[in-house]
Amino acid sequence: MTGTDGVVPGRYRYAAVPHIMVDDAGAAIDFYVRAFGAREDIRIDGPGGGVLHAEVSIGRSVLMLGDAGDGAPFTAPAVLGGTSVALHVYVPDVDALVERAAAAGAEVLQPPTDMFHGDRTAVLKDPSGHVWIFLTHLEDLTPDELLRRVSAG
Repeated sequence: MTGTDGVVPGRYRYAAVPHIMVDDAGAAIDFYVRAFGAREDIRIDGPGGGVLHAEVSIGRSVLMLGDAGDGAPFTAPAVLGGTSVALHVYVPDVDALVERAAAAGAEVLQPPTDMFHGDRTAVLKDPSGHVWIFLTHLEDLTPDELLRRVSAG
């Protein structure tokens, strides 16, 4: 598991692009910009208002999003009473991101912690109800070392 640039482990440099639905995509985009340092790349407004489709970048990760409802085949976490998906994003400084995100209104579910898998990890919940796992890569581990750490834990 060799790192590509010290930030994202090589194993994760290519990933599926998540597409999330929220109740107010415009507000979610504004939050992601303030809290996570996101960049808004694309926004297509819907014919009746709201956001039909948008894309934001957080570091090298791309996220698609749009407004739920109005015939969309997706629902927002609030309608479901939670979410079954967590969004993992590697960042250069998870501590700084968590501080910024908490100040912007993110709920910190787990503060930055050095984990057995070689990453400093934090878990946040955004105002739309999506759970985010932000990580800063600390060290590459062999599969044997990873299993050893899990067993020792």
